[in-house]
Amino acid sequence: MPQASERSQASGTVPSPVHHPAQPPPASVDTARLVQRLVAAGMQGISAVHLTRNRSTLVSFRAGTLRLHAGFLRAPDDVVRALAVFVSRRGAARAAARRTIVAHHLPPDAAPRPPRAARVHPDDHVMAARLQQEHARLNAERFGGALRSIRVSVSRRMKTRLGHYAPARSHPAGAEIAISRRHIRRHGWREAFDTLLHEMVHQWQEETGQPIDHGPAFRRKAKDVGTTPRARRLLR
Repeated sequence: MPQASERSQASGTVPSPVHHPAQPPPASVDTARLVQRLVAAGMQGISAVHLTRNRSTLVSFRAGTLRLHAGFLRAPDDVVRALAVFVSRRGAARAAARRTIVAHHLPPDAAPRPPRAARVHPDDHVMAARLQQEHARLNAERFGGALRSIRVSVSRRMKTRLGHYAPARSHPAGAEIAISRRHIRRHGWREAFDTLLHEMVHQWQEETGQPIDHGPAFRRKAKDVGTTPRARRLLR
């Protein structure tokens, strides 16, 4: 997925820089107009703008310089406002702006390269498929089918944790549950499925607008669906 980044990234073709509208802009009228729109939308702290054709990183900024994909030249007002917010704000406002930026439809000749599919070790395909099926079964039986269908993967990187829930609000590819391969191999499917159910309670927390934690609401829901509020063991 294309990125909006706070740090400059290497790009393909980089046209001549477009300076702040207070200085004589050496670029096209369209580019100068975009810079004016960004300033009017509240962009702060930027003294130079560079247009790029980088299809991996759509927008980035650092040390007063904004690098922006040329596909934003005629962006609608809401996208321009998002660009200004992304540059000038922090926290939830910047995260929301990032989503608007990434969702902007670029011209066909400037469309981002499709993301590479996550590589799954051949030995893990069967494990991942079984976990995916179990997620659907547990969703139907324990949550009344209320949860979304999300990706469930097998992780070879987890050394001490049994599983992990990556929330949609901070995971560009969408929410995902990962279960440790070592956990499956050492402790068996029964405990792996219990770990999956534990992570599904975190999924339920996010989808119902609750904080993702192990507080009282989590413990009540875990008990209700029949899993343990805490992981039973650590991997070593």
